[in-house]
Amino acid sequence: MKQRLGVCYYPEQWPRSFWAEDARRMREIGIAVVRIGEFAWSRLEPREGFYQFDWLAGALEILHRAGLEVVLGTPTATPPKWLVDKMPDMAPLGADGAPRKFGSRRHYCFSHEGYARECDRIVEALACAFGEHPAVVGWQTDNEYGCHDTVESYSIAARDAFRKWCRSKYETTEALNRAWGNVFWSMELGSFDEIELPNLTVTEPNPSHLLDFKRFSSDQVVAFNRRQVEIIRNHSPGRAILHNFMGAFDAFDHYAVGADLDMAAWDSYPLGFLERSRHSDEFKTRYMRLGDPDFQAFHHDLYRSCGRGRWQVMEQQPGAVNWGAWNPVPAPGAVRLWTYEAFAAGAEVVSFFRWRQAPFAQEQMHEGLLLPNSEPNEAYFVAGEIAQELNRMEARAESARAPIALAFDYESAFAWRIQPQGQDFSYFDLVSAFYRALRKLGLSIDVVPPAPEEMKGRKMILAPGLFAARPELAAAMAQSGALVLLGPRSGSKTKDFQIPLALPPGDFGSLLGVKVRRVESLRPGVALAIRDLPGAHFSGWREFIALGEEAEAALCCEDGEVALSRRDNFYYLSGNPNDELLDALLRRLLAQAGADIIDLPQDIRVRDNGPLRYVFNYGSEPADISEIAGDAVFLLGGKTLDPCGVAAFMRKDEAE
Repeated sequence: MKQRLGVCYYPEQWPRSFWAEDARRMREIGIAVVRIGEFAWSRLEPREGFYQFDWLAGALEILHRAGLEVVLGTPTATPPKWLVDKMPDMAPLGADGAPRKFGSRRHYCFSHEGYARECDRIVEALACAFGEHPAVVGWQTDNEYGCHDTVESYSIAARDAFRKWCRSKYETTEALNRAWGNVFWSMELGSFDEIELPNLTVTEPNPSHLLDFKRFSSDQVVAFNRRQVEIIRNHSPGRAILHNFMGAFDAFDHYAVGADLDMAAWDSYPLGFLERSRHSDEFKTRYMRLGDPDFQAFHHDLYRSCGRGRWQVMEQQPGAVNWGAWNPVPAPGAVRLWTYEAFAAGAEVVSFFRWRQAPFAQEQMHEGLLLPNSEPNEAYFVAGEIAQELNRMEARAESARAPIALAFDYESAFAWRIQPQGQDFSYFDLVSAFYRALRKLGLSIDVVPPAPEEMKGRKMILAPGLFAARPELAAAMAQSGALVLLGPRSGSKTKDFQIPLALPPGDFGSLLGVKVRRVESLRPGVALAIRDLPGAHFSGWREFIALGEEAEAALCCEDGEVALSRRDNFYYLSGNPNDELLDALLRRLLAQAGADIIDLPQDIRVRDNGPLRYVFNYGSEPADISEIAGDAVFLLGGKTLDPCGVAAFMRKDEAE
């Protein structure tokens, strides 16, 4: 698949006289794909049953005549005022019981059947009208499911749907009471109609109850999306269907939504995400204009898995955004670097958000390729440069199974948000730390669901924080032949959110030969040093483990407690590691697994895409990459890589 550039465009927001010139300029700079329509319900149906599709048909014709392909969005993220007035109970209720009112976007409850039927109707009308249009090559369902904390709703519709979900899962209240441990605090229920939503309780709600509510809420997103997909497939065969996910967002199971799609997409805003991260002020200042060197890459790998190998960036930051705590402009070269990071990870399309900066409403401070008066902004010229380079390189999206698999599990994210046990414990940050350490060693990584089929054909499997062990997953790990690193907190709960009576790590114990007998969370500033590894320590979280007969201590803390256990090729890390510990540990285990590493300078990252090797400089100084490239012939860049620079060359093994 040839790699191409795209842009997000909103013809309904601009005079019709702009459209043809906009389309011409898009093609002139090398844009190939345009996303439109995802927020246009009030223009498509200004009053109930009165469709105004002529403007959309006109926009599609203009874009098609210019040689542009279109991804058409369903407008269900922004229901119009007349529809909210018709069914005011469609609004989601927050955990505080207050309605999330009309006036911005995502003001609907996933469980409201009346709203879902209205969505069916508008999606079917659009699919019937434009499903066979030659310009339409794909569809985007809705927009950024769950954004602004809208996955969970505490409405009457959600309560009734949750009761039905629980009845289907447990069949009897006796089974539900056992699974939730409702004998505690006299919480036993006599019927499914007695189930309430887990909000507005005096103290924290039952964690098993809350986990099931999060599972239910995730399933509601999946079901809502599936309805749209089925309608589109019926009326628009052969077109790819996708959804644009977000960064550092784990409120629903993205793998489950992706199972109904043809490909995944996500919205990449490196500078905004950096400001929202928990990195130190020093880190944020260092990368203020370029973003975290590993955050975007992690999501590229994650969403490649969600799309089963097919994915794209639907919204790429082209300039300052409007929603960060602070909103700097990108460094010169940053937008180009971000774009090639995505292409190096196998993206089919990188689409900039947006074509023209809006002079009105909530996002007027969000830059586009054009200024509000249609003059080019900096990223306009960057897009043109990249398009020419892609044509010269004949760049293609490649997808190959990486030798290293890092498990990321949405249920684990639910669980540790419910019961962090330490105020600053973050499952996302834990997994990200392992990813960052692997990437600093020049490795290409697959971020995968904890599914048995993902364990096959790997040299190394890592699964930190996997909350519930499953026998079939443990068996797949045992049969994989890979070196397996688990922990911390892996297998510490059952699927019902209870401590396993055999003690953690539950069903993983048969692999590891250890038992976790105590845990502790440590306040900031406390470090537990690791023996014989200068600078290495645990912080935030530590477990006390007992070794079985076949397990041995591979590393110990300074107080003598086991930090890393080993049983054959299975390892368990019993605490939250710092960067120095991860680096030393992974170097040792990767050598044992037979995986090749590259000693990279601090700000250099490497990514392989088929026969090409890409190198990126996230630093503020030029970098010599001659040891990485050898005598390769460069397609991009050279042996001295400027700040924000990108190099690409044929890998030696491929060239030979």
